Amino acid sequence: MQKLQEFNAKARVSAKRVDLNAGDIVKIHRKIKEGEKERVQVFEGIVISVKGKQSSSPMATIRRVSFGTGVEITVPVHSPAISKIEIVKQAKVRRAKLYYLRKKGLRISKLKTKELEKFVAEEEVENKDEAEEQPEVAGNKEEVKEIEKK
Repeated sequence: MQKLQEFNAKARVSAKRVDLNAGDIVKIHRKIKEGEKERVQVFEGIVISVKGKQSSSPMATIRRVSFGTGVEITVPVHSPAISKIEIVKQAKVRRAKLYYLRKKGLRISKLKTKELEKFVAEEEVENKDEAEEQPEVAGNKEEVKEIEKK
């Protein structure tokens, strides 16, 4: 049993995937092979369940509503067919499995979402860079006109 736990821990560390939770709104970039060509298809939806978090290959069920029809996919998180997983938003939920969203139409829009802190930090850094590039302009319209004339 201990060997199995060690193997699972090594597999999780080597995969370096994001930690998915129920309520996360994610973009999954899947590799799709059509004949000899290979392309990446993006599937964006809400994670309604994650099974086997402690195992070497957890499975995530992602749901979205497309043209009024609910579409779900269940993917292994550490699969080589998954090129990238991005977390767009996180919703505040109280359950580990959100199967009740299947019965609700567009219930996803009613969940309270919180923006990720890393996106806010990146925007602040970009804003500081833009502020340094732009010269400071006085708030008074007359002073602005005088500066433009010069």
